[in-house]
Amino acid sequence: MIKQKPILEAIDTNFEHSFLYQKFDASKRNENNAWHYHPEIELVYVNGGSGKRQIGSNLSYYTNGTLILVGSNLPHCGFTDKLTGNKSETVVQMKTDFLGTEFFEIPEMKKIQNLFEISNGGIVFFGNTKQELGAKMEFLEHQSNFNRLLSILDILNGLANTEEMRILNANGFSMETGVKDNDRINIVFNHVKNNFKEEIPLKEISDLASMTVPSFCRYFKKITNKTFIQFLNEYRLVHASKLLAEKPISITEVCFESGFNNFSHFNRSFKAFTGLNPSEYRNQLKSVLQQ
Repeated sequence: MIKQKPILEAIDTNFEHSFLYQKFDASKRNENNAWHYHPEIELVYVNGGSGKRQIGSNLSYYTNGTLILVGSNLPHCGFTDKLTGNKSETVVQMKTDFLGTEFFEIPEMKKIQNLFEISNGGIVFFGNTKQELGAKMEFLEHQSNFNRLLSILDILNGLANTEEMRILNANGFSMETGVKDNDRINIVFNHVKNNFKEEIPLKEISDLASMTVPSFCRYFKKITNKTFIQFLNEYRLVHASKLLAEKPISITEVCFESGFNNFSHFNRSFKAFTGLNPSEYRNQLKSVLQQ
């Protein structure tokens, strides 16, 4: 069994820029697909395509792109890969005080400061907000560094004033004891990401976290507000929803490819998770994509 270490990503903002801007497309893929975290806030716009969102303990599937704000030290996974089918991915990373320790304390910045605080749970934006501010993020490619800075402030202000948003970890994603907990939960997340199609006994995952089974169960519930079994099953169900949308395979195959070994249990779990059974979900998604 390969134990994948968590990754603390070092963001190179150097002395020339107060933020890091990156643009990825078919000619330059974002290869950072492991679970990772960093002190910088990360704003991501995926133009088109479909894929998984894995932020903190929240797992979800997106279609027609996504606009996400990931808070400081919030573990997350790469949102695109060669199978996502997106046109491009724009990423802006910045520290919460990237314009100075006092800048966001002035009255005009209060809403943006509040936005940064709630981003600790991860935020997804939708509707006109996603389309309009996503287009502004894409336009950063054609601007000078100074104009990019002004545009980033304008985008943050738009995000801070919209109601078209949803906090992904509604109960928060607590890392009360700091980086040690962040490292431990990343070990767990990475193991789930790499092994979810197989059985993962509680003893195995507890040993990986260097804890007893009862201690690990209490710890995981405290950190994620979910049991480990809930989290693992949700990961499998998100993968199943991705297969249903993207792969012309039978629902039985989807069941077993997602780590479930009982078809009736898979059907019940999928309907409880999405509100639809697998065939209804696939048909509804087809009708949405055809519009």
